[in-house]
Parts: sequence; C-alpha cells; structure tokens
Amino acid sequence: MFELRIADCGLRIATSWIAMAVIAAAQESPTQTPSPSFEESPSLSATPQEFATPSPTPEATPAAAPPRRVRISFLPPPLEGTISLGIYDGNGTLVRVLHQQAELNEFTIGADALVTEWDGKNDDDEDLPAGKYRAHGYLVGNLKVEDIGEATPPPVENEPSTSVKVRLMPNPLANDKRSLIELAVGFDSDASYLQTTDDLPLIMLSEAPNLIRGFIKKKNEKSVDVWQDDGTSVRQFRVSNVDKMMAFDCGEFELK
Repeated sequence: MFELRIADCGLRIATSWIAMAVIAAAQESPTQTPSPSFEESPSLSATPQEFATPSPTPEATPAAAPPRRVRISFLPPPLEGTISLGIYDGNGTLVRVLHQQAELNEFTIGADALVTEWDGKNDDDEDLPAGKYRAHGYLVGNLKVEDIGEATPPPVENEPSTSVKVRLMPNPLANDKRSLIELAVGFDSDASYLQTTDDLPLIMLSEAPNLIRGFIKKKNEKSVDVWQDDGTSVRQFRVSNVDKMMAFDCGEFELK
C-alpha cells in the first residue's frame, strides 16, 4: 500500500515536471529578425520626386522666319496669248523668271486684275536682299514657229547677229507708245527659246538639247529667222507674227 502511494506520488511529480517544462518552453519567446523600420528602408522613404526621371530641359528652337510673300497684280493686255513675267532688281537686271508662257488660268483672278505672288527668291532658289524691285513682262500672241530644217552654217563674215529689234503692239491699257523689244535666241540643257536680251523666255522654239550657240536675223517686220547649232549640225526656224506682242508693267514694290 505504501509502495503504491510512493509510485503514485512519483508519477505525479514527474507529470508536474513535464508540465512545467512544456509551459516554460511555451513561454520562451523565439528569436525574431527585427523588421526594418519605415525610416530604414530607402525604397519606402524615397519621395515620388526622387523616383521621377528628370525631364530634359527643352532646347530653345529659333523661330522660323515668316515666309516672304510679295503680292503682284496687273491688268493683262487685251490680246489672246500667253504671259511671260519677270522680276527685276534696282539695276534693271532680271533676277527671277516668275512666269514663262503661262496661261491666264495659272493666275489668281482678282476683282479687276490678275494676281500672282513672289517668294523673294531668285532663279537659283536663293533669298534676295531686301530692297526695291520691279515686275514687268509681255503678253505673247499666237506666234508661229516653223521648222525650216537643216541649214548650211552661215559664213563667218555673213554671220547673223545675236539679237534683233522688233516693234510691239501698243498696250491701250497702259497708254504707251508702240515700243520696241530686243529679241535673242536662248537655250538650256533641254530646249531653245525666243527670248528678250535680258533672258526672259517668251516662247519655246524646239526641244533641242546640248546647243552651243544660236543666231537670229530679222526677215521682215513680222518675222525673224533663227539658227541653232549643236556642234554637229545647224537647224533653221522661222518665227512669224512677232509683232503680235504687248508689254505690261506691274510697278515697283519693296521686298522686306
């Protein structure tokens, strides 16, 4: 009986020690890794301004110069035909062929005149200096260009001149007298032209490339003969009705 009590008492003591060990283990706090505070985390403490990619400072772009536009208006002479119009500087030198053999519908029709514009550039697309300029041209009637054919080059001593003078029809809108015009033969890499001696083309003669020279001779008051040479052969043309032309002037204006 005594042994049973001792055993029971020992069992109780053992059970009490086990319970105390479990409680002690449960009460012991495990080692924890401290969490970084808000201040310690750079990713959390950075402000939105620090995250934003700084915008590049825009470079100042110089303002484009306003386009230079000169309005030119004129009364077309009362004659059926095409218009050649040039821009001349203060010395009377042709600086721009503005229109060449143009039809009336190539111009803006104003209330009482034809209107066109000039951009202030020369024939090489270069800006011209500011200053006073003048525009004038010719209305060319129904000139007839006849291809005579190949011709023997004229002898040197009888070589035709490079220009001739032709009397124009008076322009009743300008109250001018029956003025004169000096005509010559001009050409470029593609064609030949009957033009003024200051290089304003009036009418195309032929689509002849690679010409090296041209001659003109007055046949009578209404026609001229033209020779053009490409270095291997000479071809002759006759231009009739050269008196069917009228001059007109658009006046002086200032380019800024």
